[in-house]
Amino acid sequence: MSTSQTPTTATVSTPTDREIHVERIFNAPRDRVWAAFTRPELLAQWWGRGNELDVERWEFERGGHWRFVEHSDGETHGFEGRFREITPEERLVYTFEWDGMPGHVIVENNTYTDLGDGRTKLSVVSQFHTPEERDGMLQSGMEGGMNESYAALDAVLAQTSW
Repeated sequence: MSTSQTPTTATVSTPTDREIHVERIFNAPRDRVWAAFTRPELLAQWWGRGNELDVERWEFERGGHWRFVEHSDGETHGFEGRFREITPEERLVYTFEWDGMPGHVIVENNTYTDLGDGRTKLSVVSQFHTPEERDGMLQSGMEGGMNESYAALDAVLAQTSW
């Protein structure tokens, strides 16, 4: 089976009043997609949608702390969390918090599925404390920003030098 090289967008759904589900197919093997999500030098190239991103902390272990600061239009935006589960190349679970809304912690569960044809399906379940928090995230422009980040990730995955 041949793989399409056409850019795709993520599919976003809201199966419950406290969850957002995202699915996205990447034209890259699972080990490369995993590496792009877990190696800070690669994360810095795509996570901020092309904006400068400082990886201030990266303790990649269960209970470890991560923190990114994105620089955009003269402003800075900090994001951080803790790793809850790391199953190499299969599953990554962590908390996610934005400095602009401290105390509103999301639990992100990422699953990486090898499609067997050189492509990888990323499935993300984001769990919120309240329906209002989930709705606020949906209204924040999250879907557009996420698709911009994933497009930047496509470019990183297409590189052959790493």
